[in-house]
Amino acid sequence: MSKYSQEIEVRGHLIDSSILTKIFDKIMDLHGEFKVEDIEIGKMKKDQSYARLSIRGKNQKHLDEILQTVYRLGAVSKIQKEVKLVKSPKNFVMPDNFYSTTNNHTQIFHKGKWIEVENMMMDKCIVVKGNRAFCVPFRDVKKGDQIIIGENGVKITPPERPREGSNVFEFMNSSSSSERPTQHIAKKVAEDIISTKKKGGKIVLVGGPAIVHTGAADSVSELIRLGFIDGVLAGNALAVHDIEYATLGTSLGMNVHDASLAYHGHRNHMDTINAVFRAGSISNMVKMKKLNKGIMYECVKNNVPFVLAGSIRDDGPLPDVITDVALAQKEYKKVLKDASMVIMVSTMLHSIATGNMLPANVKVIVVDISQPTVTKLMDRGTWQALGIVSDVGAFLPMVASQIRKKK
Repeated sequence: MSKYSQEIEVRGHLIDSSILTKIFDKIMDLHGEFKVEDIEIGKMKKDQSYARLSIRGKNQKHLDEILQTVYRLGAVSKIQKEVKLVKSPKNFVMPDNFYSTTNNHTQIFHKGKWIEVENMMMDKCIVVKGNRAFCVPFRDVKKGDQIIIGENGVKITPPERPREGSNVFEFMNSSSSSERPTQHIAKKVAEDIISTKKKGGKIVLVGGPAIVHTGAADSVSELIRLGFIDGVLAGNALAVHDIEYATLGTSLGMNVHDASLAYHGHRNHMDTINAVFRAGSISNMVKMKKLNKGIMYECVKNNVPFVLAGSIRDDGPLPDVITDVALAQKEYKKVLKDASMVIMVSTMLHSIATGNMLPANVKVIVVDISQPTVTKLMDRGTWQALGIVSDVGAFLPMVASQIRKKK
């Protein structure tokens, strides 16, 4: 081995999940050199593979750059080093060169053993307390916290490609396209939702007001009522227009069923906000029998938690809306805890925020009429994401119909 070289190891489903190919590509992209010293390929689907590589750079800085990149893809140093810890200088401040997390399963090498990092999310830091390690956002960092710096002693395990033959994620091969048989995709999505629930999984919906505008609110309400949705994350708009539709039959003043404009419809959403304030809250409106159907109604009646995060553009907002962004983020995380599947529908703002809170092993379904929106949300580095470019007003009723048939 040359002066500026180092051996790395990588284990897992290296071939079918393209991990080894990505490592090779990154080394070559950075103009480094590598040699495969040892490789063992798993013979069965469940068998993991192993590879040992020596990597050479032009100088130490160049080698370090390559190593940092391949570590992010799941490789580790052959000679393992302990993580380096530095104390936070004050609240909300992390030390220089802090380790910025991915959303992949992560372990750290500390005091001679591998420790699993809890609560994995992307773009956070890792705080070590005794023999435990936690993924922590900026706002939760406290002065004196022991924070990992650099890449040494950190091991990432990328999610493996799903192997279930009938699984919708396998069927779609994690691509986003409008040129797919929509009815068949809806059937596959319905099957995966049913399968997830049968296994005791938790499904969370992240939704925007287009669900109501396009006429899909009844389908979402049905999914909640049937027990297929375990949490709803949204903003002010979904709740306002859902309640407007449930009480007045309109969404943004338009009659949902025939797309005609209602008389004085421009003020309907403001009347809706006023009605909720008069009741005191959405749950009180249900108790008073002023709200008898819709997404928010089904959440209240079926004890399905919902979190409404505010934004600067909101009218009102409703009394249930959390206007403190940091607090809203914490409440989103509570609902997302232990989620198996997250369905993101026509809300780029809240979907991106949610995506940043999820570990990579959570299945994500993104449905939007806009291809760029779906592409942006799909770019999460996981086999477990499915993008569907479609009108939610047509797609969600098809999913609900398929679930109704199979239930």
